[in-house]
Amino acid sequence: MRRVVITGLGSWNAFGAGVPAFLAALRGGACAIGPMTLFPTDGFRTHRAAVAPAPPAVLPSGATEARLSRSDRMALAAAREAWLGSGIADSGLREDRIGVAVGGTTGGMLEAEELLRRRRGGELARMPARGLVAMPVAATADVVAAAFGCAGLRLTAVTACSSSANSLGLAADFIQDGRADAMLAGGTDAHCKMTYGGFNALQALDPDVCLPFDRRRRGLSLGEGAAMFVLEEESHARRRGADIVAEFGGYGMSADAHHMTAPDPEGRGAVLAMRRALVEAGIEPAAVGYVNAHGTGTPQNDPIETRAIKTVFGDHARRLAVSSTKSQIGHCLGAAGAIEILATVLALRHGFLPPTVNLEEPDPECDLDYVPRSAREQRVRVALSNSYGFGGNNTSVVLRAAS
Repeated sequence: MRRVVITGLGSWNAFGAGVPAFLAALRGGACAIGPMTLFPTDGFRTHRAAVAPAPPAVLPSGATEARLSRSDRMALAAAREAWLGSGIADSGLREDRIGVAVGGTTGGMLEAEELLRRRRGGELARMPARGLVAMPVAATADVVAAAFGCAGLRLTAVTACSSSANSLGLAADFIQDGRADAMLAGGTDAHCKMTYGGFNALQALDPDVCLPFDRRRRGLSLGEGAAMFVLEEESHARRRGADIVAEFGGYGMSADAHHMTAPDPEGRGAVLAMRRALVEAGIEPAAVGYVNAHGTGTPQNDPIETRAIKTVFGDHARRLAVSSTKSQIGHCLGAAGAIEILATVLALRHGFLPPTVNLEEPDPECDLDYVPRSAREQRVRVALSNSYGFGGNNTSVVLRAAS
């Protein structure tokens, strides 16, 4: 089987622009959760979120900034960083051998909401078509492909909060199957009133900041952002002398088939996703040194994920480091998988473990090593990242340090 490696990284989230800013914040134990500044939150139960800076316009040929959503612009900024960092443009690959795979959930909903507000308020006589073309979730993959001349396979994954983890897994499949030599893959999601109002209505948000694995936890904190990667067939990457950042070892998917929003109480789907990822990667559980948990900070998720990790790893679970990046940048929904995979790749590459920053009073049901409060300098060779979404959409990804 063809091996898949990562040769480019790109980031845009509440810690700012670019991978260096994300790395510094992860290592420094920062928390980006603060006031929601994108729209008024009057009448909502909560008023906080992790908000990214306004992304620049990276315009595909023939496009205008007015036709790009906030989700598009974050993805394009992250994709440009990954693209330039990988050197793939000078690799000699044909354009039709480079594909695009993007995960997300809301697309241009923020812009559509603003148009609807203006139309209902009498500011617009009609809904302008150019303001709606960026609304579909699939629009981001289109603009990313156009911006970088990727004429190969194109995919949009929409599986709730596991969307971008699945986009990376499917991109790796295309390379392993020989249908692509490289893929520009990842995820993006921007805040919008629909999402913010929906999670408020579910009473799933913490009024202050999320506290994964802490007995005081009351819910998640919403975030936004994008992470993009260049995935490449290993032998091609080595022939051209590319800097291999990490290896995409394998991934596993499963469905709880249980409830629209609640996880399976026994964590059966989570267990299956982790086991499938380990089998595909050819990795024994004892070889894993770090798990980037889904770790939402909701009352249900954290103990269920803890039990699932214990089931998969057995006695080794007591020697594992486990942490939640969501304690630092919130839950970035469709982009969460890609952003947390990026955090995991950076941990492998730079020899540290991201912290669970707000963990002060551990829940007795959550009794693993969650790297509380501050990052830890520690090298691991193999890591696993979990992404679980509404509807019971579970994905786990295994990553190896570059050799």
